[in-house]
Amino acid sequence: MSLLDNLSSLLGGGQGEAGGASSLVNVAGQLIQQAGGVQGLANTLQQHGLGEAVQSWIGNGANQPVSAEQLGQALQNGGLGSVVQDAAGKLGVDPGQLIGQLAQVLPHAVDHVTPDGQAPAGGGFDLSALGGLAERLLAAHGG
Repeated sequence: MSLLDNLSSLLGGGQGEAGGASSLVNVAGQLIQQAGGVQGLANTLQQHGLGEAVQSWIGNGANQPVSAEQLGQALQNGGLGSVVQDAAGKLGVDPGQLIGQLAQVLPHAVDHVTPDGQAPAGGGFDLSALGGLAERLLAAHGG
């Protein structure tokens, strides 16, 4: 099953894949925002064992995958677990399922907002920077 094949079922079948992808991208954006921007998220994930992976997302090479378990543990230990819990509650999905999808989408989100291979300076993060990512993911995965 590809990355977005099950988004519509995971994120409330009625909204379709595009709505599910947008919701997922928004959650990824909220995580980046709550962490204090891309650099804040990178620091949090590095402190909890995902440094090499997150650097690959920021850099210009291929994105290294992370497992849902690795990401969930890093977010929880890094103080971002509540963001996932809140988002899961709003979307009406299990937090574990949401983490599984975020483990696939978050690398793309970080990569998308770091096109020059550098984390933006400063702690701010504008969710509009992720504009178009859901559509790009759907197109890339035949959606």
